[in-house]
Amino acid sequence: MFVFAQFLAGAVASSSLGWAADARDHPLAPFDREMEAFMAARKIPGGALAVVKNRRLIYARGYGWADRDNYILTTSSSLFRIASLSKPITAVAVLKLVEDGRLRLDDHVLDILHSAPLLVPGEIPDSRLKNVTIRQLLTHTAGWDSRKGFDPMFRSARIAGAMGVPSPPRPSEIIRYMLGRSLDFDPGARYVYSNFGYCLLGRVIERVTSTTYENYVKQQILAPIGITRMRIGASLKTKNADGEVCYYTSGNRTVPSVFSNSPDIVPFPDGGFCLEAMDAHGGWIASVADLARFAAALDDPQDSPLLKPETFRMMYSRPDPPLWQNPDGSPADYYYACGWLVRPIAGTGKAHYWHNGSLPGTYALLVRRADAVSWAALFNQRSDDRKLPSAAIDPALHRAAGKVSEWPSGNLFRNSR
Repeated sequence: MFVFAQFLAGAVASSSLGWAADARDHPLAPFDREMEAFMAARKIPGGALAVVKNRRLIYARGYGWADRDNYILTTSSSLFRIASLSKPITAVAVLKLVEDGRLRLDDHVLDILHSAPLLVPGEIPDSRLKNVTIRQLLTHTAGWDSRKGFDPMFRSARIAGAMGVPSPPRPSEIIRYMLGRSLDFDPGARYVYSNFGYCLLGRVIERVTSTTYENYVKQQILAPIGITRMRIGASLKTKNADGEVCYYTSGNRTVPSVFSNSPDIVPFPDGGFCLEAMDAHGGWIASVADLARFAAALDDPQDSPLLKPETFRMMYSRPDPPLWQNPDGSPADYYYACGWLVRPIAGTGKAHYWHNGSLPGTYALLVRRADAVSWAALFNQRSDDRKLPSAAIDPALHRAAGKVSEWPSGNLFRNSR
């Protein structure tokens, strides 16, 4: 039986790049203390952290258990589901196509996809759908509000039944189903976070490039920056990748499987939703070292292997008013741009950029600060305790950074896989 003392032992013993994992006085020890305290309070089995400074990987470490039943420790190369950290990756892929002249941000999505809606007899498509643009999908302003209805990416059985196909349905079938429904607001009128919008972007990439979303991202975004192990993950535990962690929920929650050919009841992370269909908005698996490479590649717009400076400006631009305005009409302190949350720093021309990700069995965070410090943190259990939210890892790691008196000068990318 797993006991919490074993968890603590695993958290201390997990391997790292750089300093020994049991060295309590190394320069980045504040990050260790915050990670371990965060995990211990929430009884999270495993986590990992990578820290980048000036495009150099200066620390990467695993904490706790990748597989607590078989006592397999987490390492800096362990693969985790990264959930919505997939969105910045998709955004960079879309903007690469814009940069190459193969797509425009104001192109209309339906002009590209030509997807036939599944309509209830006697109904016609919402005429506003033809106005939805690539830019609006990237900025979550396209017109879908899951709070008024549901998130179709988590309604596999319902959509499969309506489409008359086996569960889980493919993204193309989810899209047909949703195009038969009315939008919840006029495109461009307001911001509402939408997984479905990024599902559409994945299909746009496929239509424009004549290859799969995954292949395009691997070839054009990941390979040029030395990332080789990232892939779209699998829903079922039997299909986990080599080096991938196991996923847990507090209370070991079970739910009906969305897979018609699997057991009826499954652990929530292992068939309670279809990860493969979430590819462009939440389907990637990666190590913290992988995400550190991605962050480093975006650190300097004047010298990036991925995008040109003018494309960075496009990616980070503030949506037009009245979006992201305070009640008095002044600009909000932060906003959601194309795949990134952005907090400008007044008078500097710089900003902080970040995104998080959350699924049953997963919590993920990627932060890129204006001082050229970035970090990625991944966990194989999210917190369901409102008093101990997963989002608390964000201020915790900022606290840790504030306690670092001297940043290491080495570069561990050559040692990371």
